Amino acid sequence: MELLAPAGNFENFKAAVEEGADSVYVGAPDLNARNLVREFSLGELSAIIQSAHEKGVKVFVALNSLIREADLPLLLKTLAFLEPMSPDALIVQDVGVIRLVNRYFPTIKMHGSTLMTVHNRDGIQLLYELGCSRVVVARELTMKEISSLVRQKNTEIEVFIHGAMCFSYSGLCLFSSFLGGKSGLRGKCVQPCRRKFSVTKGKHKARNSTAGSGYLFSMNDLSGLELVPELMDLGVDSLKIEGRLRSETYVRNIVKAYRIVIDAGENNRDEAIGEASLLINEAMGRRTSSGYFNVPRPTDAIVRNQSGNIGSYLGRVESIVRISDRLYASATIKKSCQLGERIRLHIERTGERLAFTLAGIIDDKNSIKKARAHKKVSLLLPAAFKQSEHKGPIELYRVDTKASRKNNNENSLSKLKPIKLSKRQEGLVSSKIAQLNKEIFTRSPVKKQKTTEQIRTRHRAGTKKKLELWLRTDSAELILGTLPFNADRYIFNINKKMLSHVGQIKNHLGRNMRSAIWALPPVLHDASVRGVEKQIAILKKSGFRAFQIAHLSQLAFFIGERLHIYGDYTLNLLNSQSINLAAEIDLKGAQLSIEIDKRSLQNTLNEYRKHWSAPSQNKAKMQRLQLGLTVYGAPPLFTSRISADSFSQNRILVSPKNEQFYVESLEGYTQTRSKKPFSLLPYKQELQQLGLDYLVVDLSGMRIGKKELTDIKDRIQNKKKLYKLPTFNYLGALE
Repeated sequence: MELLAPAGNFENFKAAVEEGADSVYVGAPDLNARNLVREFSLGELSAIIQSAHEKGVKVFVALNSLIREADLPLLLKTLAFLEPMSPDALIVQDVGVIRLVNRYFPTIKMHGSTLMTVHNRDGIQLLYELGCSRVVVARELTMKEISSLVRQKNTEIEVFIHGAMCFSYSGLCLFSSFLGGKSGLRGKCVQPCRRKFSVTKGKHKARNSTAGSGYLFSMNDLSGLELVPELMDLGVDSLKIEGRLRSETYVRNIVKAYRIVIDAGENNRDEAIGEASLLINEAMGRRTSSGYFNVPRPTDAIVRNQSGNIGSYLGRVESIVRISDRLYASATIKKSCQLGERIRLHIERTGERLAFTLAGIIDDKNSIKKARAHKKVSLLLPAAFKQSEHKGPIELYRVDTKASRKNNNENSLSKLKPIKLSKRQEGLVSSKIAQLNKEIFTRSPVKKQKTTEQIRTRHRAGTKKKLELWLRTDSAELILGTLPFNADRYIFNINKKMLSHVGQIKNHLGRNMRSAIWALPPVLHDASVRGVEKQIAILKKSGFRAFQIAHLSQLAFFIGERLHIYGDYTLNLLNSQSINLAAEIDLKGAQLSIEIDKRSLQNTLNEYRKHWSAPSQNKAKMQRLQLGLTVYGAPPLFTSRISADSFSQNRILVSPKNEQFYVESLEGYTQTRSKKPFSLLPYKQELQQLGLDYLVVDLSGMRIGKKELTDIKDRIQNKKKLYKLPTFNYLGALE
């Protein structure tokens, strides 16, 4: 069994190798799903790969960010430079990346990232068919479910064994992006799940009701130490430790702990687990639990009165004092601390965290180098701390020790210098990049449209195609009633309640029955697959011929069928290469990523238009994809397997910034939505001119009455002045 460790910097790489990691994973610069302060350069990656291979250690390069159209040239350059470096595999999320690697870099192996949300056998089969030699499965799986996937054995199976846990299934989290454009799928997550939320009922103000309030979405770290022997017996190929953002102390202790247990003989396992547990306790991580390994809905995964901060808890700031024109945090510390250690502040009101190196300690007006536990001292705050901006309770954590930081400076791997390609290699790489740029980006004489006005002018001169409006709902009552606006097509969510009304819906639609599309859910564990197969059979028997998949693996439900299959926005199609792949696997249409901003949308549609205007023999075998975008709704920001009393009906969760959310329990999972929907309906004409085929008004999960329907009608018609709604990332920038 392989032990795979994170290497977010040179020191952590060294620690992981020294403590016995079989493999390490590092990030491709600017294209990986971790927002590191300093990323490796391509030359440094080359040095790491060479050094690791000399020691018999494999290196996997995480190129697992969703790729914007504007990032494709950088992606091609990175792939061209990585190819001669011979990394042992790329870790990928974006199906556009998979398409490019298969076509132009076939010697590079690929591993499917956990961000691809693979949680059933169909998902494993899909990634195998797409060319992945390994799949990093979702963290939300039980041991029984992992066993089922391992038995399929088309590819290697990698399981996260230790480290941070997201509240949402990876690949389905929109929370950070929705709040400010910093996408978790692109490594920019600001971790809103770590914030404190107030809970209230109905329309009451949050401050009047604190029952159930706390860190409701902040997951404990995963620790599967005691389950290592069982996972070995199951035949899992690799155990992965999360933590490219963690300290060298953390990486060293955790790798050593799991190496001890993996190497222990059957008769020494209990002793090995005891020794390893002590190392984990010293690693300055969060509180741990066994995650989903033992039960699908663990009750110990979240402790609502703990913030989920990394590090050793030092105490709460009692006051901010000014000494000699500098600000200090006065606190009675629970553990000793000393100059040179890394300290993190957690500002409870906003959820903001601020890390700094401790440069000053004052005890009773005297400067000291080390403060003893249970003493009231004043710790020098960094210049970036602004007292006026950081009001309310503040907690202190030590996140790295002075000893490890000293070792980092002394052992900075100065001998591991960046490796440049030879002149011959550099020439070959440059030639390949030029060839690929010419083939992929300049096949057509169609010029890039630089502004929306240019697109608008061109469309005024030609024939405008109809922009369709599609309505999505999970409410049979809504669709069977009288709607104040017309929809060209309807998307119905497949669930038990909707299926119980299928006859009525069919009769209600009458001749418009072909306008109906039935949407599969984003999460389908293997235990649920048979039930969905039966539901699809009922729908087909009733005469429905169109379906929408939420994951590419769901194509398995429709093999050999003459049906119209569409893709949901959860396919995360953000660039022309991912759209091309969707067209090649015979989708009729698909929604682009709901996270997309205006500039990225324009670039992607323009490049896809160029692809279809260029001559190609292969294009004759497939149809042009109809492209849509969700333009109104309250999309699920978290999709989770966790359920809790705090998520009861009629409870509103309020963030530190007074944003309001609610949690909906569905069949096997929960979804957290914003109480306030977003809307791009004022930009309908602009979206048509950009080249979209259909817009989706999504009322799923929303509490919709006559008033809300009238408001939506007015927004669609755009004839009244209405209060503004958020626009997700459309008018901003997707980071």
